[in-house]
Amino acid sequence: MRRVSSSVMVFLLGACFAASSGHCDELNDLHFGEALYYAHQADYFAALERLDSEVIQHGQLDEPELGTLQYHINDAEFSLGDFELRYRMHHRAGRAITAVLEGAVDERVRNDAAYRLARIHFQKNQVDDAMRALNRIDGEIPKPIRDDVEFLRANLYLAQDKPEESMQVFEKLEDSDSYGGFAAYNLGIAYLQDGQRSLALEQLDRAGQIKTDDPAELAIRDKANLVAGTIYLENGEQDRALPYLNRVRLDGPFSNQALLSAGWASMATEQFDRAVVPWSILAEREVTDRAAQEAMLALPYAYGKLDVHGRAAVYYGRALDAFGAEVDKLNKSIDSIRDGKFLEALVREEIRKSEDWVIRLRSLPETPETYYMMELLASHDFQTGLQNYLDLADLRRKLLAWEASFDSFDEMVAIRHEHYEPLLPDVDTNFRELDSRLRLRREQHKMLVKRRDDLLTTPRPEFLATPEEQAILGRIEYIESQMASADVAFSDELAVRLKRLKGLLTWTLETEYHARLTEFDRNLRSLDEVMAVARAEYDQYVRSRQAATHSYVGYDTPINRLRTKARNSVSKVELLMARQGRLIEVVAIEELMARRSHLENYGDKARFALADSYDRATQAQAKVTSE
Repeated sequence: MRRVSSSVMVFLLGACFAASSGHCDELNDLHFGEALYYAHQADYFAALERLDSEVIQHGQLDEPELGTLQYHINDAEFSLGDFELRYRMHHRAGRAITAVLEGAVDERVRNDAAYRLARIHFQKNQVDDAMRALNRIDGEIPKPIRDDVEFLRANLYLAQDKPEESMQVFEKLEDSDSYGGFAAYNLGIAYLQDGQRSLALEQLDRAGQIKTDDPAELAIRDKANLVAGTIYLENGEQDRALPYLNRVRLDGPFSNQALLSAGWASMATEQFDRAVVPWSILAEREVTDRAAQEAMLALPYAYGKLDVHGRAAVYYGRALDAFGAEVDKLNKSIDSIRDGKFLEALVREEIRKSEDWVIRLRSLPETPETYYMMELLASHDFQTGLQNYLDLADLRRKLLAWEASFDSFDEMVAIRHEHYEPLLPDVDTNFRELDSRLRLRREQHKMLVKRRDDLLTTPRPEFLATPEEQAILGRIEYIESQMASADVAFSDELAVRLKRLKGLLTWTLETEYHARLTEFDRNLRSLDEVMAVARAEYDQYVRSRQAATHSYVGYDTPINRLRTKARNSVSKVELLMARQGRLIEVVAIEELMARRSHLENYGDKARFALADSYDRATQAQAKVTSE
């Protein structure tokens, strides 16, 4: 049986976790609660595995309205779509959510489903379909997703090249607690897309000065400043670009690019000494970053412009050594990927237990290749392919565990067989005796019921006579028959006495008929209750007897079929893993080879610049000596 922590399940009994729709107030189905339990731990495969089985079993019931899942069936179907969406099963999620949209569900649930369906289409770059799904929203929108709906709508307008429509939505969202910073930035992008450069720069300026302590909004603030500074820089307005670039935080995700651009802005205005400051900071940062690599060449170039050729030569030498070391590491990384070590690192369970597992890959000494691919690992396309591979690896582990568990099921069936087989023959013998007796009692009961029904329409007092009265009545009828057939005539006195006795008995039966019929009906009703109990116990026994047999009979074929299916699925998953893994390795190798080519090019430039700097430094030294 499926079990979870008893304390958790007690909590779930008191109040429903509420699936993503958040509309159930009390939990009535423990399996639904168990699925929610796993979903709230972001284990969506386990949640799907349980809830999908529960919904299928519920649909196969003869009377599903009597099942406990009936209380949550709409939430369960919606949650299936939501879990599938979170597990990136977009096709199935779309069908499940569409079924919710077309069903008789609460208005809030339907609008939530429409939003999620629109988000699915948007993630798949199906912009028109996403907008059609979003337009199905009508009436009350759940409060937690109101801003989400509008933000998605505005981004859809941008994707459809409708910046004016998107501006109207972004302007309303600028005061949003959740999307204020993002709306301010995207509004500037909408102005830029609409060709309104001055308004775009004004809006980016406002977005670059928002007051916040939220990490996501701080990052978007940095991005707004970087975009504005880049626009001015590309337009040749270096002096106006520098204030924006200087606003970018030194510890933010866009700091490297901002430092690099700030240096080039100063170089463009021939403020070479000011260019040295940001490039000196950047050159000391992570050598795998493209901006840092460029800064390692740009810094000595700035020193050369300042006629400090000796120091320029030193920095060119450092850059050349660094580039050479990195090229060697990249070569080792490419060889390591070809040996399959990269994929081995990706599926390590202890690594992926952490939310920042991608970053933790960099700390693995035996997998240096991951150290150079943070940019690739962060890309959406590569992440999707990588996650597919990881899901296949998880599925393979589960299939192998399920395949091994079939032996346990075989053992359970064998134990039940050994337990019940010796007991059932004696049970069946006793049951046959009980069954025959019960059948007789049922027939007798039916006869009595029919007699009562007949007495209600055609009164027959003699049918309600007591055994003594029946015996007396039978004796009288016998005497009358003897007197009628005798050769000797009986006395009139004897005939009168016999007639009087029969009349007395008939009088008693006639006068007490209604009372006796009432008592007969009352006793028969009591017997009805007893017969109902007997029938219920009989049916319960039959069910128990069937359950005993069904607990070990007929499992061989389905278990073997499932075992074969699991084995075939493992083979199929392994084939898909090989293909997906090969694709990931090819993409990774191409990325590393591109980085290697880039570094080799930088190395060549550094080598020539180093020689030139030495010549210039030597000439400067000789000139000083001659003077």
